[in-house]
Amino acid sequence: MKTRSRASQPGERAALLAARIARHWARRRPRRGLLALLGPGLITGASDDDPSGIATYSQAGAQFGYSMVWVMLFTWPLMAAIQEISARIGRVTGHGIAGNIRRYYHPWLLRAIVVLLLAANIINLGADLGAMGEALRLLIGGPPHLYVVIFSVGCALLEIFVRYERYVSILKWTSVSLFAYVATALVVDVPWARVAYDLVVPTLSRDKDYIVAIVAVLGTTITPYCFFWQSSQEAEDERVDPAAHALIDAPHEARSEINRIRIDTYLGMGFSNLISLFIIITTAATLNAHGITDIQTSSQAAEALRPIAGVFTFALFAAGIIGIGVLAVPVLAGSAAYALGEALDWPTGLARRPLDAKAFYGAIAAASLVGVLINFVHLDPIKALFWSAVINGIVAVPLMVVIMLMAMRRQVMGRFTLPRLLWAIGWLSTGAMAAAVTAMFLTW
Repeated sequence: MKTRSRASQPGERAALLAARIARHWARRRPRRGLLALLGPGLITGASDDDPSGIATYSQAGAQFGYSMVWVMLFTWPLMAAIQEISARIGRVTGHGIAGNIRRYYHPWLLRAIVVLLLAANIINLGADLGAMGEALRLLIGGPPHLYVVIFSVGCALLEIFVRYERYVSILKWTSVSLFAYVATALVVDVPWARVAYDLVVPTLSRDKDYIVAIVAVLGTTITPYCFFWQSSQEAEDERVDPAAHALIDAPHEARSEINRIRIDTYLGMGFSNLISLFIIITTAATLNAHGITDIQTSSQAAEALRPIAGVFTFALFAAGIIGIGVLAVPVLAGSAAYALGEALDWPTGLARRPLDAKAFYGAIAAASLVGVLINFVHLDPIKALFWSAVINGIVAVPLMVVIMLMAMRRQVMGRFTLPRLLWAIGWLSTGAMAAAVTAMFLTW
């Protein structure tokens, strides 16, 4: 007796045809404009140029002039690769990095990484709030500690109570403030031919201070909180979109989503490094050219610009510190809360209502509060940035190794393990970071 095929009846054939049409249209996601494509990658890249980063890039430009500009071109593919890998983990699995470490690795590894990340993020957050307060004092006068409290409370309230889609839009538009540094470079006298040469022909030196500066720039550019934030934001965006699914469960969505992640990440990290490049150029053309080579904070860089480059350039530079701080502070607090919440299996996510994720939002509020307190205990901001860099270096290398191993593990990623080129650049980035951290300890 013959068995009947699945599509032998008209009703079954119609159902099969309908299923094929549904799968076809599921693959054809609506075309989106560039701004819609830019999201976690843009926000992550912009937040990487936080006030602490501005201080590092300002010092590099002031101390070594244009000889450091090549580092920003060199680090772009390395930074973009590790961020794309982090984003893929979030989008493929539907969970952030800490959530996946909790599922597939030993608890001691998760605890060590999360504790170090929290320490680095909170110190960095406090330093950024202090820089924002000082920048506003330079612009309008008044008590910087009051400004620190206002900035911290304002950022925390927006992060906790503003609707997720609106808040992401605010963060996207806040990144525009970084163009202040493009403007500052365009209004000062810059030998662009020399900049172009130094950009593509690296200047290498055995000088200890030069090596330390490269290590500082690399450590500021490739930072653990960016890995956690972008991965968790990809998972969050998938969770709040009814039409989206974790790629491991919906492979037909992979092509468009991975392309979107790649565009978002490479443009976001390119934007970040372009702004860093302009900060180095501005300080090289002004401070270095006038013999000012010791800049320890971003507000010092802004203040030093006033007598050399004029009030307008000074005001743009200081305003940029405040603008990007408004973006960076929530990212630092948020990435800490995501890591802690995923590690402890809390309900996490900025799309959740405050009462539905009380511990997660409590972690954001607590990180913001401790960041404020750092500015009231007279902690030297230079030492704060130093220890933040040290802790970031300690956690970055083992974390990057875990990310690379995780991204090639079929138990985690299913069929979406890394393509060979991305795998190679990811390990190159990990090796470069390991070399930088080793150099940091050797040059203490």
